[in-house]
Amino acid sequence: MFIKLNKLKFIFVTIFLFVATSVFSSEKNITYMQILQKPNDLDLNLKYAQQQGKMGNFKQTISTLERLTMLYPDNVEIKLYLLSVLVQVDSPEKANTIIEDMKLRRDLAPEDLEALLEIEEELKDREPSLWTLAADISWGGIYTDNVNSVSRTRLKEESDEVVGVNSAKYDSTASGGIGLSATRPIGEESSFLINLAHSQSEQHQEGDDDYQSYGLTLALDTVLGGFSLSPYLMLSKSDYQTDADSFSKMWGIGGFIPVGERNSFSYGYAFSDSKGNRNSSDTTADETNTIGHSFTLGHDFILTEIISTSIGLGYSDSDAIVDAGNDYETYDVSFGLNFAFPWAYIAVGNAISFNDYKREDTSVSSTKLRSDYTNTFDIMLTKAIGDIFPTIDPNRSLFINLSYEKLISEANMLNYDYIADSFSLSFSKSLRLN
Repeated sequence: MFIKLNKLKFIFVTIFLFVATSVFSSEKNITYMQILQKPNDLDLNLKYAQQQGKMGNFKQTISTLERLTMLYPDNVEIKLYLLSVLVQVDSPEKANTIIEDMKLRRDLAPEDLEALLEIEEELKDREPSLWTLAADISWGGIYTDNVNSVSRTRLKEESDEVVGVNSAKYDSTASGGIGLSATRPIGEESSFLINLAHSQSEQHQEGDDDYQSYGLTLALDTVLGGFSLSPYLMLSKSDYQTDADSFSKMWGIGGFIPVGERNSFSYGYAFSDSKGNRNSSDTTADETNTIGHSFTLGHDFILTEIISTSIGLGYSDSDAIVDAGNDYETYDVSFGLNFAFPWAYIAVGNAISFNDYKREDTSVSSTKLRSDYTNTFDIMLTKAIGDIFPTIDPNRSLFINLSYEKLISEANMLNYDYIADSFSLSFSKSLRLN
């Protein structure tokens, strides 16, 4: 039932900035820039669906869905999606108006009518509450054919010499997590969020992705001068089985500007501070302690009721304690094509990244300054379980997500010249607690 819409990006984006708070971060390190550049990519967003809405910016979500219901008045899925959000934020007046309008429709499918009546009954039984409490659960797995980014020639450069690579390529990882969130309105145009999250990851063969993470998010969603603003602060901690514990903090701001009925522009800035816990067994953990800055700009366009597109641009700068091999600048551009079919949602995306490093890494090569180019293609399909088994998921709040990703990395060093394919299967479920 849930259709990925433009303004939802700011619900998802700021929650998923850190690997530490990411339930599926074992697949790859998903950065702030990557999420904002692919706002309609459900492969990224639904892996963290247990944290949707945690930024508390439901106002943008509601305004977008209300605009779409006027643009596509016959689309039942959009109206049901809008109803689910209105119920979550305790807006019974708007919800009941939509319910009464939909009950008059003669073309309403039996399963849609059943979901509508359940929502109506839930509204009748609910008492008004200042805070909205919710729990989000997700679990799933990923398989990759090149977990260690082994070069295509199985060779690498090491201290100015070319040597062989014996690292494993094939592996799988299982992940799961739970998040608890509390949101409350502040006036008519603002809302405040508090979120606590815990996740766990277990890698099948190796132990690099065996960890537990804990996260705290504070966020405000508001409007200033007609522009949406979503400032936030996030703190996280990750306990790795085979590496030092890591700590991260991030603050930033995001927003969007609607232009007409079909276009919107998004923007964002983030500051991050990541640290490793140096100790007797990890004496170099703090060498990669990093300060980062990210800037993003995106455009979303609704072409038809089914087809939408997205374009993103990004720039980030990373400065570490030890510059060699750790300081770099990244330039990104991404393109997305999305299909909201009645039977499923399909998103196809392609992202290109250029990484320019600032200082030679002598452990690899003292004569070359690393420069990378990556091309990431992905395709994702998502479906509400309730569309297949209505008795199991009558409210269509349990989702299954299937995705495939192909990453091609080309570099001026053998170590970073590789191809990796990944396949993932995940489920997510949201529960209202009050």
